Amino acid sequence: MALLLRTLGRQGVCLSKPHYHVLYRHAAPMGTTAKEEMNKFWAKNSRLNRPMSPHITIYKWSIPMMMSITHRGTGVGLSGAISAFAMAALILPGNYTHYLDLIHSLSVGPFLIGLAKFGIAFPLSYHTYNGIRHLYWDIGKGFKIPEVYRTGYTVIGLSVVTSLALILM
Repeated sequence: MALLLRTLGRQGVCLSKPHYHVLYRHAAPMGTTAKEEMNKFWAKNSRLNRPMSPHITIYKWSIPMMMSITHRGTGVGLSGAISAFAMAALILPGNYTHYLDLIHSLSVGPFLIGLAKFGIAFPLSYHTYNGIRHLYWDIGKGFKIPEVYRTGYTVIGLSVVTSLALILM
């Protein structure tokens, strides 16, 4: 309906005639399009010599910033992986031992197996430890900058140590 009204309005059809009354009874008067508004905005900024916002390039990357991004990424990745494995368990034929035998038959070296284990263990341990750190923040503690950095490095260290311990199991 909105597309029809827009088309009729742009073609100059007079909507005030009585037989069009049903079409425009609740229609708002047509203003400018988004493209026209955008062009006016950029013309005004150019005329006033305003700089474009540099967005993310103005920020100095820090450990808390990278840890926040990584925490969100590991959360999304882990939930996606768990969902994919659950769907695979429901859909694919065979059982767990069949796929375990298939992996053993690939004869990959211990380095690749350790790397795969680290790829699974690190996001899980990192997300867990950083979640505990967030729970600590939720009770209102640990917000001073030195504490934020100290707990951040602690989370990274514990995640690496835990991941290495899980690899060696």
